[in-house]
Amino acid sequence: MNDRELIGRIARSAGGKAGYKQLVRELGLGGGRERRLLLEQLARITVRGELVKLDREIWGVPKAAAGAGGSGAGLGGSRDNLTAGRLDLHRDGYGFVRPNPRQPSGIADDIFIPPDEINGAMQGDQVLVDVAPPRSDGRRMGRIARVLTRRNATVVGTFRYSKSERVQGNLVIPFDERMTQPILIPEGAEIPKTEEGGTAHRVLGNEARVTEAYDDLDGLIVDVEITSWPTPTRPAMGRVIEVLGSPDDFGVDVEMMIRKHQLPRVFPENVLAEARSVARLDLDEVARRRDFRGLPIVTIDGETARDFDDAVLVRELKNGGYELQVHIADVEEYVREGSDLDLEARLRGTSVYFPDRAIPMLPQELSTDICSLRPEEDRLVLSCVMQLDAKGNIEGYEIVEGVICSAARMTYTKVHMILTGDEEMRGQYPEMTEDFELMQRLAVLMNKRRSERGSIDFDLPEPVIEFDEQGQMRGVTKAERTWANRLIEEFMLAANECVATWIEDLGVPSLYRIHERPEPRRVVEFEEQAASFGYSLGLGALPVKKIQTRGDRREAERGGRKARTHEVAEEIAVTPRMYQKLAGRIEGKPEERILSFLMLRSLKQAKYSEANVGHFALAAPSYTHFTSPIRRYPDLIVHRITKALLRRGVSGKGEIAAGRLDSPWTHVNEALPGGIVLAHPSRRKRAMDGAHHDLPGDLLEPVIAEDELAQIGDETSQAERRAAEAERELVEWKKVRFMQDRVGEEFAALVLNPAKFGLFVELTDLFVEGLVPIDSLRDDRYTWRENTHEIVGDRWGRVFRAGERVQVILDKILAQERKLQFSIVEEGIPLTGGKSRKSSAATKSRKGPKKKNKDGTPREAPPKPKRKKPKHTNRKGKRR
Repeated sequence: MNDRELIGRIARSAGGKAGYKQLVRELGLGGGRERRLLLEQLARITVRGELVKLDREIWGVPKAAAGAGGSGAGLGGSRDNLTAGRLDLHRDGYGFVRPNPRQPSGIADDIFIPPDEINGAMQGDQVLVDVAPPRSDGRRMGRIARVLTRRNATVVGTFRYSKSERVQGNLVIPFDERMTQPILIPEGAEIPKTEEGGTAHRVLGNEARVTEAYDDLDGLIVDVEITSWPTPTRPAMGRVIEVLGSPDDFGVDVEMMIRKHQLPRVFPENVLAEARSVARLDLDEVARRRDFRGLPIVTIDGETARDFDDAVLVRELKNGGYELQVHIADVEEYVREGSDLDLEARLRGTSVYFPDRAIPMLPQELSTDICSLRPEEDRLVLSCVMQLDAKGNIEGYEIVEGVICSAARMTYTKVHMILTGDEEMRGQYPEMTEDFELMQRLAVLMNKRRSERGSIDFDLPEPVIEFDEQGQMRGVTKAERTWANRLIEEFMLAANECVATWIEDLGVPSLYRIHERPEPRRVVEFEEQAASFGYSLGLGALPVKKIQTRGDRREAERGGRKARTHEVAEEIAVTPRMYQKLAGRIEGKPEERILSFLMLRSLKQAKYSEANVGHFALAAPSYTHFTSPIRRYPDLIVHRITKALLRRGVSGKGEIAAGRLDSPWTHVNEALPGGIVLAHPSRRKRAMDGAHHDLPGDLLEPVIAEDELAQIGDETSQAERRAAEAERELVEWKKVRFMQDRVGEEFAALVLNPAKFGLFVELTDLFVEGLVPIDSLRDDRYTWRENTHEIVGDRWGRVFRAGERVQVILDKILAQERKLQFSIVEEGIPLTGGKSRKSSAATKSRKGPKKKNKDGTPREAPPKPKRKKPKHTNRKGKRR
């Protein structure tokens, strides 16, 4: 039974609701597996907001739920205004609900939730929101009517013994700062129940002490199971189920992130057993496939990579063109649809990569063994063999099932050394040197073609955590992006586009990687920010419409005046090429980092979808993820669809007509402003050379139903964001812990972004960022000038702008917020009035000639500021 049928069955039940046992009985479900699949299906539909969980085992349709049991009674608006989504809280108490896609309400923008309308919901919960009419600026406000699904069955935090007689028990302060209320731990619930060998869920390893070894829990990191959910008048209650250890203990930081983000971390025994049973090479299957063994195919990955899911080869053709072979591990051969391995992979959605370990999507028997394209071992692959002309344009392709034997496991570092002429490294791989040079030549051509169509290439640096031999962190550096990295990027992009084009031409439902056009409001906001730096996307005059809200009209009627009108930006003809040109203009400029970040923020997040609307940032009409099935579930789905079509007898060959891969967002039309049409790719007149119109209909039957693909797209998009947030947060945590012993030290730094509340700076020798608060600049009275994006001293005229080189002292570590606070050093003296430090030789050498007044006389030094007694600001109205 698909989702639509199940929702219909529940809607037809008495009161528009049905219980789990009722559904089991009506559907005639047998064993535990069928019942577990039903529960998973109900949970997925509930997350999308199409069903509401009314009780422990009762589900209903949202409108029926709103009026049931009194929970939905008294809502401020119509039941039609109910929208389901995920709650993201702010540490100041308010929150935003991000609506789930594909809801009848059609609301896509975030909904603001005031602190007094949270109604006991917690960070990450799926909630039902009563949404008020939009404000004049189009933004919405609402109140939480019901919690649909609790995300935080457990909460990780710091244990604190209560010192207040009014608190009956102890407290756990959640590590997630967005959870502003502590968890109450009743007396006796602070010691977890243990089995022999420790707690059932402990994964820290032998270096972790058992729970009984801790005499004092104060300040230790614990994992708490929620036993009573919070209400507007009472905090959540729980019991400690695991003691992770001190925040400084080795490995505890990773375990904190795993639990905070609810990452599945332990494979069930049935999944491991299945992995062991299938992890073998079938020689009959090898004989059936196209044989690529004997070719100098290589893998190129990072130094620490353990799973190799792509291998490449480039050959020069007699006509001056190129053949590009991209071979991808055939994971689907081992992870069959509906198997325990498949269900577990879908639950995880993606592998999660931390600096010193990974949480794989698949067990090691597959991810690092039978599916990994290890050198000199036969491996099953799905291959995309492309033909390109002498200018790097793709002319045709063929997708086939194959078998390879990788000739070498190369790293980005080694290939970079070869390409830059390192004689020692070239001597180690003399037979491959020309192959890598040929790869680079082709990659440069392909990159040029992609750039010509308007593809955006943000080269934002990524942090790399360095460890010593004992596993202790020793520094943070910027990841180097060389042509060794870029050639693999270009080859994978090309393979993904070819596979997406092939499936789209066949008309078979599939999963696409889409990137929608940015919202007009976001584009306007970015234009305003870029203008303060003297830049623009080149949009010209923006089309607007004038609106009047009901509130404005009511006020006007009461006051006897004319109603106010508001101008709201309509559809904006923005193209990827506009972003690309601006990225080129700021390259190498001091403001490059901040403007690149702001550009990125103005764009929507890429996601997975069954509906192909193209990829805006890549300027690609059709794009999917095909090249990483070991670590991404959507790639596995695309492999499943591809293999099913090939095994039905559908040809994997296709041709790319001239202009077929051009951007769908740039087509000249004089009738529209700017001469630009923003077209959905499926509405474009596409060249269909190579499309399979003459195939029997049964060959092109859907492999996976479209509504099922939609569910998988939503689930995996959420899993991807969850993993990215966990990875980013751990890096920030490690940076802060690394700097905690360096308070008081002086560093050279670069001003990244002056802001209203201070200067964001990045340390020159360490890829670490922090804030210099504006009120710490005490040699003058400084103000923020928004129009020039500068902080300027009122009396002496000193200016701080993006790209400025400064000396800073680390003043403070804000561990809970994972932030660093610095102060500016002027000639070795911190302006915050802290302890004086002798200026270093480097600082003295930077002293220039003394500044002079307009008449040529030496300018007097600024007077030493008097230390004022700090004022106690009133924080009335703000929740702690």
